[in-house]
Amino acid sequence: MFLQRSDVALLLESSSGYARGLLEGITAYVREHGHWSVVTGEPERAGLPPQWLRTWEGDGVIARIETRAFADHLRHLDVPVIDLSETRYLAGIPWSQTDDAGIAALAASHFTERRFQNLAFCGDPGFAWSELRRDRFAAITAGNGQRFFEFKSVHRYAPSFDWGQEKERLKKWLATLPRPVGIFACYDFLARQILEACHEIGLPVPESAAVLGVDDDALVCNLAKPPLSSIAQDTYSAGYSAAQLLDRLMVLRQQRAVSEVQHRSTRQVDDNGAGDGGYENAVEVPIVVKPLGVITRESTDTIAIEDVEVASALQYIRRNFRHRISVSDVLQTCSLSRRSMDYRFKKLVGRTPHEEIQRVRLNYVKQLLATTRLPITMIARRAGFEHSEYMTAVFRRVEGTTPTKYRRSHRDNQR
Repeated sequence: MFLQRSDVALLLESSSGYARGLLEGITAYVREHGHWSVVTGEPERAGLPPQWLRTWEGDGVIARIETRAFADHLRHLDVPVIDLSETRYLAGIPWSQTDDAGIAALAASHFTERRFQNLAFCGDPGFAWSELRRDRFAAITAGNGQRFFEFKSVHRYAPSFDWGQEKERLKKWLATLPRPVGIFACYDFLARQILEACHEIGLPVPESAAVLGVDDDALVCNLAKPPLSSIAQDTYSAGYSAAQLLDRLMVLRQQRAVSEVQHRSTRQVDDNGAGDGGYENAVEVPIVVKPLGVITRESTDTIAIEDVEVASALQYIRRNFRHRISVSDVLQTCSLSRRSMDYRFKKLVGRTPHEEIQRVRLNYVKQLLATTRLPITMIARRAGFEHSEYMTAVFRRVEGTTPTKYRRSHRDNQR
C-alpha cells in the first residue's frame, strides 16, 4: 500500500547526462503511480539546496548530496532522504554508487581490443569515484603489461582551480605521451576538454590519441569534435529504484506515525519498523548504477597501429568519407600499391580499404538516424553515398535491417 499523496522534493541538477538519466527513472515511477506532488530544485553540484527547503513541509527527498554544506542543510529534515551520490556526506541514509570497477574494466577492455599498449587516465581527485576508476584502470593496465600514464589534475571545485591554467598543463602533458595512446577520462565533460586540448596541439584523434568518457551524455558526446565515445550507465533503473525505495520509506514513516497515536509507545513502533524491513535495513545496501557498455563513436573508432602508411590512410578516410572518396583517392595519399595496401589493411585493421570506407560511412549513417530527423536521402548524401538506394542496400546487407526500421527501433528504445 502506498500513500495517497506524497509531497516530494527532487534536488538534482539537470545539467549532466548522468543526473538527467536519474530524473528520467524517477519521472517514470511517478507517472506509473501518480500519487506524488513534486517540487524541484536545481542546485549546482558544489552548491547548496534552495532556500525554500528551510520551511518546506513535505514527505520525502531525493537529492545528490555532493558537499558537506549541502548535507548540513538536509541533516535535520524529519523525512526520509535518499542520496543519489556516493560521497556519503550524510551517513545513515540510503545512497547510490556507481560500479567503478566495472566501468574501469570496460574502458581497459575497449582500448585493449583496439590494440593500445599505452593507456592514460584523466580524473578529478575531488571525487572518490574518480580515484576508484583510476586505481582499477591502472591495475588492469599493469596486469596486461601495458604502460600507464596519469594526468595529475586539480579538483574542479577547488578554490585554486582555473581552467585556463589547467588546459595549458593538460596540453603539455598530452604532448609528452607516447603515440598512439588510449585516454580514459573519468566523465564526459572532461573527455570533451581533452579533445579540445588535442585539437589545439594538433594531436590527431583517434589515430594518435583515442579518447573515452563516462556517462554517455548525448549532448556532450555528439557536439564534441570528433564525436565522443563513452561508457553508458543504467541511471534510469537507478532513478526508478530510488523513487520506489523512497515510497516504501514514506509508507513506513506514515505507519509508524499511526502506530504512535494508537499505542503511545515510540519504542514499540521503532522495534516493529526495524523488524519489518524498514529504514534501518534500507541503508545497508546501496542502489548500484551498473555500466551498460561502451557507446563507440569516432573518438575511439580506430586500431592502434604503428604502420605510418596505414595510419595515414585511416586518417584520410575518417576526414574525407563524406566526399564520396574511393580507394583510388586513398592510394594517392601514400606510396603503396593497391595490392600492398589491401594486404596491410587486412593484416592490421582486419578489413580492406573499401570495407573501411563503407564501415565509417555506415557508422555515420547510424549516428544521423539515431540523433536527427533528416530524411534518408539527405543522410545518404551527407555520408558520402551517391544514391540513397545504394546506401539502403548496403545498410540492409551489413545491419540486417533497413535505415527506417533502425531509426524506429532506436527511438523506441529511448522511450
